[in-house]
Amino acid sequence: MAEKQRGLTYAQAGVDIDAGNRMVDLIKPLVRATARPGADAEIGGFGGLFDLKRAGFKDPVLVAATDGVGTKVKIAVETGRHDTIGIDLVAMSVNDLVVQGAEPLFFLDYYACGKLEPEAGAAVVAGISLGCRLAGCALIGGETAEMPGVYQGDDYDLAGFAVGAAERGQLLPRADIAEGDAIIGLASSGVHSNGYSLVRKVVEKSGLSWSAASPFKNGATLGEAVLTPTRIYVRSCLAAIRETGAVKGLAHITGGGFPDNIPRVLPKGLGARIDLAKVVVPPVFKWLAAAGDIAQPEMLRTFNCGIGMIVIAAAKDADRVGAAFTQAGEQSFVIGKVIKADAEPRVVYDNALDLAG
Repeated sequence: MAEKQRGLTYAQAGVDIDAGNRMVDLIKPLVRATARPGADAEIGGFGGLFDLKRAGFKDPVLVAATDGVGTKVKIAVETGRHDTIGIDLVAMSVNDLVVQGAEPLFFLDYYACGKLEPEAGAAVVAGISLGCRLAGCALIGGETAEMPGVYQGDDYDLAGFAVGAAERGQLLPRADIAEGDAIIGLASSGVHSNGYSLVRKVVEKSGLSWSAASPFKNGATLGEAVLTPTRIYVRSCLAAIRETGAVKGLAHITGGGFPDNIPRVLPKGLGARIDLAKVVVPPVFKWLAAAGDIAQPEMLRTFNCGIGMIVIAAAKDADRVGAAFTQAGEQSFVIGKVIKADAEPRVVYDNALDLAG
């Protein structure tokens, strides 16, 4: 006679250990695909390992960054499209590493949910794996947390952690950023991963569903269009830094836009003058501005408006730095210059964004 099971189980409390093990089995090949010198990208231990010597560094300084994807994850949940949000997760951290001149080495993720659906979780990790491959870093570990009562329904959240390295003395920004230096903008792929609370508010105001045809991107639903993943600038920035030796500074344009992010890499007493007429504004921002009746200052403070990365170089080097980025697959534009700025605002503008639909 079989012994009667006594008491409550973890599964009855809402946590399915078997589902967690199934997800691990699904993601193991995705993780292995991110292997690089210094890491074999195997998971299952209590911690991930990375060998700096095997990665080729002699006297490295480590650089670390962490970030999430904000309420963009809510759109992934509501549309049931989980395959690109992991790219965003990687992008937000590794783009912050490369602005300091660091090569991303490894990445870890944290995935928290109310009820674990292994296939949905594996789709998220597939995006993380692709993002890591685009950035040249290894996915060496992570954590999946099933927390019923904290997250409701199909909701989940993500956090990412990246570590990179640069040889001592090669960190950015350089100390020689000076008045008159050129400011070069690298085109974004769209909204990236900032401002999605406002995006969702505009969509709500418009009355459109995520499954409706996108009003700004042909052949896509609105949900697909706004889930366009954040561009990863790592390979192009490292190539330009190493090939030209002329990149003085980089600024990742995230929440806060131009006015909050550009000053972060400028020495005290310096600011930026941006010619907004030279910014190529993607259709998504024109639609958001029109549908939400959003004023230009709010657009500039909330969104990247078409420029996902800022590059600073001496005016005499601007053409060859721009050419290096073009060779690496980026669209680049000289959009301004470094100026003296002893008081706020440190970022000033000429002309206006082209927000006409």
